[in-house]
Amino acid sequence: MSKFFNFLAAFLLVTLLTGQTVLAQNPVAINAAATTPLNTGSTASPSTPASQIAGSLANLPDADTIIYINPQRILNEAVPKFMPAKDVEDMRKGFEMVKAQAGVDPTKIDYIVIAVRFKKPTGDLNFQPPEFLAVASGDFNADSLLGLARMASQGKLRDEKYGTKTLGLMTIDPLVKMAEQNPLLKSFTEVGIVSLNANTIAVGTPGYLRAAVDAGDGKDRISADTLNSLVRNPNALLSIAGAPWHSFAKTFGMLGTETTARTPRCDSKLGDFYIALTMDATNFMLRGVSNADNPDTAKIISRLYSSLLAYALQSIPDANAKLLLKNIAITSEGDEVLLSADVPQQMVVDLIQQQATKKAATNTDTDSEKPPVKKRRIRRRTHK
Repeated sequence: MSKFFNFLAAFLLVTLLTGQTVLAQNPVAINAAATTPLNTGSTASPSTPASQIAGSLANLPDADTIIYINPQRILNEAVPKFMPAKDVEDMRKGFEMVKAQAGVDPTKIDYIVIAVRFKKPTGDLNFQPPEFLAVASGDFNADSLLGLARMASQGKLRDEKYGTKTLGLMTIDPLVKMAEQNPLLKSFTEVGIVSLNANTIAVGTPGYLRAAVDAGDGKDRISADTLNSLVRNPNALLSIAGAPWHSFAKTFGMLGTETTARTPRCDSKLGDFYIALTMDATNFMLRGVSNADNPDTAKIISRLYSSLLAYALQSIPDANAKLLLKNIAITSEGDEVLLSADVPQQMVVDLIQQQATKKAATNTDTDSEKPPVKKRRIRRRTHK
């Protein structure tokens, strides 16, 4: 795949990977008190209303599982707390290079959304794998990025007109060959890219990209229930919402096939979930909710999860893992099962330092065990 698509994949996941990669390579003191944002001119607000976020996502297509990532809070508030000042500065320089080359400043991305949509079986009852979509919006020119993709693909990106938009599609040749042996891979043999508006770009499977274009025109948009669940806490660094029972029912024909509709026999929100990671001045906070259909079931499930958690605390030998698990609380309220955990940021810093130190010590021990290189003695021939 072209260099551009490698860049774009990293661009969409930068908020998840940046800190981990640098910290793993630097077993030095981490500046836990650092509060200097990567972009001092950012307009990100830690108190963005949920209605504003939901409004910005309302033009997305329907989704069965959706992940919302807040790059500005992660890069400007979270990452600098766990990175040495030098690495923060190096990251700034890296972002400046990305901005100069691709016109994208990662610290000014408003949101990244990764969505999964499950499909009904075909008319001849063949299973269909889910579709994937990644959408990013922010202070960049989407058409310019699409132009870069066309240049970087070296002719492999072909145009397809759909509605008012032009999709750039590319066939992944290695997967085409693999799909001959495994039909489940057929849906992933093509990927595409499209600019949904002036500052929003999407990458994903062609069918889901077309659905994104349709949603922009007002057709089959994401449901209000899904969005309201996703932005329960608008200040989250990362949040996930999904409906596993509905996804299962759709995939295995309980809601009919692509050609034949079927009225569901059980319309329940059992298993619908929401989970979010956020932070304040001293803690990381994890909050989760799962629908249990009724209060009795909620109590039964919460007690089951609590028992499993207690068993894990007794069985896991790792002291650090136990410290983290002790911060988890599982309760029930109404017809929902609630999960909460407050983890001190300093605990996370200490764990990262311990792991980095262990890795450095392991590398040192490995190097010391290598046998010394014997120098080859060269004999000089004497001429008589």
